[in-house]
Amino acid sequence: MDLTLQGVLTATCSSPIFLSRVNDAVRLAGLLLPVIIFLKKELSMELSSKTKVTELLSKYPFLREFLIRLDPQFKALDNPVMMKTLGRVATLGRVSMVTGVSLDKLMPAIAAEVKSRTNDVLVIRKDAAGDENYAPEERIGILKGIIRDLHKGADRKTLTERFQKLIRDVAPTEIAQMEQQLIAEGMPEEEIKKLCDVHVEVFRVALDKKAMPGMPAGHPVHTYMLENRQAEVVLTQLEHIEDLRTDRKRLAELVDTLFEIDKHFLRKENQLFPVLESKGISGPSKVMWALHDDIRAMLRDVREKAKSDTVKPLELKTLITMLRDMIYKEEHILFPMTLDTLTDDDWLKVMAGEGEIGYSWVEPEKGWQPVSAATQAEMMAGRIGSMNLDTGQLTQEQVNLLLTHLPVDISYVSENDEVLYYSNTEERIFPRSPGIIGRKVQNCHPPKSVDVVEKILHEFKTGSKDTADFWIQMRGRFILIRYFAVRDREGKYRGCLEVSQDVTDIRGLSGEKRLLDW
Repeated sequence: MDLTLQGVLTATCSSPIFLSRVNDAVRLAGLLLPVIIFLKKELSMELSSKTKVTELLSKYPFLREFLIRLDPQFKALDNPVMMKTLGRVATLGRVSMVTGVSLDKLMPAIAAEVKSRTNDVLVIRKDAAGDENYAPEERIGILKGIIRDLHKGADRKTLTERFQKLIRDVAPTEIAQMEQQLIAEGMPEEEIKKLCDVHVEVFRVALDKKAMPGMPAGHPVHTYMLENRQAEVVLTQLEHIEDLRTDRKRLAELVDTLFEIDKHFLRKENQLFPVLESKGISGPSKVMWALHDDIRAMLRDVREKAKSDTVKPLELKTLITMLRDMIYKEEHILFPMTLDTLTDDDWLKVMAGEGEIGYSWVEPEKGWQPVSAATQAEMMAGRIGSMNLDTGQLTQEQVNLLLTHLPVDISYVSENDEVLYYSNTEERIFPRSPGIIGRKVQNCHPPKSVDVVEKILHEFKTGSKDTADFWIQMRGRFILIRYFAVRDREGKYRGCLEVSQDVTDIRGLSGEKRLLDW
């Protein structure tokens, strides 16, 4: 017998029993190999834009705090409701869009943290992100994130690219909803107004693809757009003035002509915005009204300087830019949003009082007729009948005639701050239209004066004041504006009466004039 090591090995390896066991081991390895590969794949999780956040946190719970430290916007991971709803479908691609943290930064950071805490190796797979179909509420959330980053001073170019790449199908209505939600969440309207032009610049590429639908002649939006085309003619003529001093007269004439745009703004404020508010949309109209006031102030400034030959080219350019941007915002955001939101009956309400305010440069064309005339019938109802008053009896017609022949303009606001009535006199000092009926009085004033309105109403309601008087100079006339608290016989506050009167001639009276002197 060969007792050397080589002899022993040769004898053992040649043994039938040994060879049988080796064959069994090879077969077992063949069976286990796919399982080993599968387990290795599961253990080495893959990261891509499609990786779901819930799956990642389920395996590595410590990532929750890590991500919150990485960017404050990940604080939503601490919201149980959010995690049970959107969190279930949120992918790293979506998270990147909402937070603005790029996948190139996000995925390596996650992989490094997991490696340091568990020694697991996460395989990063780069793929085409941003091709998901976002739900409307997700898009609004992303839009709000972009705007918040703008307000924080983030790079505008980066945000524009982020928007263009990942949110290709934004709708004007969603931009309006975004502004509404930002205001509801506490962002001041003034702050939104300040960066409104920046917002539009970020969204401009997508908005440019949203063509305005052809509007039937006579529709309020059609009339608005006719006015915009005329405004553009005047703006182009202003742009072609080469020397502001030499063409001083022409400059003054064109700026005076441009003042007609105020009727366009007034119809929006008093007819269109109230109907939008009745649909729960008030944020965008408040922001746009504030922009109207900025344009009005700039127009007045340029007109006064045109008279004294002190207008600077930059001031004129600023005015032109403000008006062109307003036209863009109307036709790419406001009008498409209103057309998606309002019914024919709503548009009939918008149109009902437009004639009382007037139009800028044009008159509405004939043609458009609403599908339903229910609103018109509603407005026509209740014009006949009579009322027993404390000191007499008057028909509704007589009451209406009496109120519209008073030498003052009056408006009545209920105890709930809703406008119930205004006297439709022939020459009102301040324009009114049926669109304000039922509207909160706070929404009938420019944003900058709402605080004063609130203060007056508060004093009236608490009983500390009964009147508030103001007077202004307007178009060479002296206007007295008085507010009176209206109380019932028990002293309970029932509303506020506004009385406006042109007292120019009254202030000039002297001596006396008796009835017999007539």
